[in-house]
Amino acid sequence: MSPRSASVNEELRRRSRERLLQAAVELVGEHGFEATTLGDIADRAGSARGLVSYYFPGKRQLVQSAVHRLMHRSLEEALEREPRTEDGRERLARAIDAILGLARDRPVLMRQHMAGLLQAEGFVQCPEQRRLSELLSDTVARYGARDTAAGYPVLRALLMGAVYAALVPGVAMPVPQLRGELFRRYGLDWDLGVPPEHDPGTTAPCDLSRYFATEERPGSP
Repeated sequence: MSPRSASVNEELRRRSRERLLQAAVELVGEHGFEATTLGDIADRAGSARGLVSYYFPGKRQLVQSAVHRLMHRSLEEALEREPRTEDGRERLARAIDAILGLARDRPVLMRQHMAGLLQAEGFVQCPEQRRLSELLSDTVARYGARDTAAGYPVLRALLMGAVYAALVPGVAMPVPQLRGELFRRYGLDWDLGVPPEHDPGTTAPCDLSRYFATEERPGSP
């Protein structure tokens, strides 16, 4: 039997890594970070345990990459769903809804992700994080920000802050209210994206502008 080509080997490695990332998302979401071991992840992925350390230096890096993968895949799906659009305001609304939707639907996983970012390692520089960065930067550019390089970090910070606010035990803010604050900050109409059934107008507004630098909106004087 002839040896596999380099391209076949590369594809097998990609699939193996993808299985580990998916297994990590599933297990941490089900059991939490501490209760999930690297052996558990390898077993769920159907991979040899030695492959985990081949691809990732540790559990925290693996889980962070796995969540970044979930985030960029969720974001891609939201941005490209039908009806597809090039309208920058609609795409920004979809991006906000996609990330806040993960805080709503995957609280255990996203809470662990936020906690992991505060560890000494900070952001893990990996393909999944870079893809997420590319998608958010493109969203900011299509929205019409005058300086995408400056607008992307602000959007990232606002989304991280909103996710954190939605997940803090005991004082979590409702996702619709956080959505309303972000939409007001970017001048987006409530009916863009995927509006939740709850209208934030029924709750007392919480002005977050004092905490964040304000970027000029497209068309503003």
